[in-house]
Amino acid sequence: MAVDIVFETHSLTEDNERGIATGLLPGRLSAAGRRLAAELGGRRRDDGLAAVFVSDLHRAVETARIAFTGSPLPVHRDPRLRECDYGTLNGRPVADLAGRRSRHIDTPFPGGQSYRQVIDSTADFLRDLAAARNGQRVLLISHSANKWALDCLLRGASIEDLVDAPFGWREGWHYTLPEDWRVDG
Repeated sequence: MAVDIVFETHSLTEDNERGIATGLLPGRLSAAGRRLAAELGGRRRDDGLAAVFVSDLHRAVETARIAFTGSPLPVHRDPRLRECDYGTLNGRPVADLAGRRSRHIDTPFPGGQSYRQVIDSTADFLRDLAAARNGQRVLLISHSANKWALDCLLRGASIEDLVDAPFGWREGWHYTLPEDWRVDG
C-alpha cells in the first residue's frame, strides 16, 4: 500500500515577515505564525494521521509543538527535512537569493548546499518512510526546498522550473508515495 503524505510548511516566522531567507538558521514564529500553527493543529489533529515528521530546525519544531501539544500523535524530528543551507547567505534578504537560486541547483551556495542535495536528503527520508509507513497517512512539516523536492521526486517536476517560480503558500499539499517507490542513490 502507498503512504499518503500531507505536506505543510512551518508557520510564518519573524524572518518571513521581514523578507529574510532564514535558511539553516533556527528562525522563530511570529505572533501570526503561532496563530497559524494552532490552526494547523485544528485542521490536522483529526485528519487520520499516524505520525508527524518535522524538520529539526526551530521554526518547524515550534510549529509542530503548538499544533500538536496534547495530541497523542507521535512527532518525529528529522534533519533530512531541513531547509536548504544557503551558507554565507543564511539570514540575508530574500531578494539577495532570488536571482541566485538557479545557479545553486547543482552547485552549493558558498559554505552551504545545493538544491540537488536537498532533493537527495528528502529522497533518503522518503525511502525510509516507504519502508516503515506503508498504508499510513503522515504529515510532514518542513520548508519550501523540501516541497520542491517532493514535487520533483513524486510528481516529476523539474527543480529548474521550481526555484525561480513564486512559492504559493496554502493549507497543505497531498502526495502519494507508492509502496514500491525507489530512487537510485
